[in-house]
Amino acid sequence: MKRAALYARVSTTEQAPENQLAALRAFATARGWQAVEYVDRGVSGAKERRPGLDVMLAAVRARKLDVVACVKLDRLARSTRHLVTLAGELEALRVDLVALDQAIDTTTPAGRLLFHVLAAIAEFERDLIRDRVMAGLRRARVQGRRLGRPKAHHIDVGRARQLLAGGLSLRAVARAFGAHPTAVRRALV
Repeated sequence: MKRAALYARVSTTEQAPENQLAALRAFATARGWQAVEYVDRGVSGAKERRPGLDVMLAAVRARKLDVVACVKLDRLARSTRHLVTLAGELEALRVDLVALDQAIDTTTPAGRLLFHVLAAIAEFERDLIRDRVMAGLRRARVQGRRLGRPKAHHIDVGRARQLLAGGLSLRAVARAFGAHPTAVRRALV
């Protein structure tokens, strides 16, 4: 009986991995595999270090697994380099890689070729998404929108200058606004 890792990943904590896990469980059951689930919630595929992935890879290296199964390659990794590295390590350890939706099975030459082509496409897709996000940020800046974290404290610059002119220290002015002296200093610059 093959020992299989069922790997699922969702990018945000609002998403649930259940759809991925249901498909993987059915696949493993149909093949009579003994399955162990590894899940990463709220973690980008661009990160090479992920809690669930790291635990799974430790089990692979300890030779506790025969197969790694995921729904799509982009759940496993988004960069070609990372996918190729993972595939190389799995191959060296004689662990098969299966991606259900892409019909990838690295035990065959055709499966290995398809794996590399799809890995390049996944990286291309991620680059396109990043380019669109950057274009949106540039457009927002041109339109005068303030980007980033909202200010924690609103400092009335005119009132702060009056208080300072009235003899209060920077620290006392900051207390009057319920802010840190550095926040007041930055607002006055």
